Amino acid sequence: MTKITLSRRLAGLNAGGTDGWEVHARATQMARAGRQVTFLTVGEHDSPPPDRILDAMDHAARQGHTRYTPMLGQPELRAAVATHVADKTGVPTGPENVLIVPGAQAGLFTAHLALADPGDTGLIVDPYYATYPGTLRAAGLIPRIVETTAASDFMPTRANLEARAAGARTLLINTPNNPTGAVYDAKTLDGIAEVVCDHDLALISDEVYAAQVWDGAHLSPRAIPGLAERTLVVGSLSKSHAMTGFRAGWVVGPEPVITAMADIMINMTYGIAGFVQQAALHALAQGAAMETAIAAPFQRRRALALEILSRQQVIRVVQPRGAMYVMLDIRATGLTGVAFAEALLEAEAIAVMPGESFGRAAAGHVRVALSVDDATFADALTRLIAFAETCALP
Repeated sequence: MTKITLSRRLAGLNAGGTDGWEVHARATQMARAGRQVTFLTVGEHDSPPPDRILDAMDHAARQGHTRYTPMLGQPELRAAVATHVADKTGVPTGPENVLIVPGAQAGLFTAHLALADPGDTGLIVDPYYATYPGTLRAAGLIPRIVETTAASDFMPTRANLEARAAGARTLLINTPNNPTGAVYDAKTLDGIAEVVCDHDLALISDEVYAAQVWDGAHLSPRAIPGLAERTLVVGSLSKSHAMTGFRAGWVVGPEPVITAMADIMINMTYGIAGFVQQAALHALAQGAAMETAIAAPFQRRRALALEILSRQQVIRVVQPRGAMYVMLDIRATGLTGVAFAEALLEAEAIAVMPGESFGRAAAGHVRVALSVDDATFADALTRLIAFAETCALP
């Protein structure tokens, strides 16, 4: 027996529940045991990053980019990210506004450490990415959930936010949204801005899917007058450039906050690998053409999913306007999202994420990642529908 006692912080990370990844973990065990499993759980690309990015990383390592790096990130990468963000959002952004972090997840954690104190309350919009509550608790915050509904396309209304905002310190939003595919429109962001200003909140905007918008346009809250000084934007190259394992991300915000966050970096990561930063610099230099090419398979599979789903009546699809997922309403089967995902895995060896992994608002749904080749995806979705039809209530 260990003599080490876990901290209350770690013991309470999942608030007595789970991390939401049980079905994926079970699918992984099945695959290791030799069963052929189709994974539609993780937002991962089915192709590796372009060779030119790998070549740039290899070259950088061999040219000596293996030493400690500046805590805020290499100056040339900070400048490139600033230009990238300014071009995408129309908001003037300089390198002084950019902190390089080891992936968006680290950016979210660091942002909450920087903007709130232990015991403060942080708002999260439900449905949310599975790690959000744990990220806040790890940073010492108390999560407070703002529920949305399918009727509002899972976008928060001003009334939703106003009802939960009193006494909060931060608000975390995600557009385009994982898991729902919602892309926040101008009306939604204006309502967010009003609540943020009225309640003196710090806004943290997770925009990792900004390059994957299929319907409408990506709008960043930093572009709303008066909100740039209240907002930290978290981004990365994981989804836009198929660089998930590189852990190359950033936080963009007011210069004094970004400068102060270097103190967190020196005590947490002590910088990001120089050869990774050089690969990121090379990736950004390729411009929008590379982003479009990497996004294309997901846009194609989204259209394929909608076409296949249009042929049946049991499953209702939540219109995916962005990101690399479709959310399926499977309540007509009489099963919860968890029960459906578990039964589907056992019967068809298809792994999907239960909606309950992303909060109460997504109960009775499953999230399907567009993460395998077209033929495999079409086959898996067709089998998923057939399975749902066998479960459907009379």
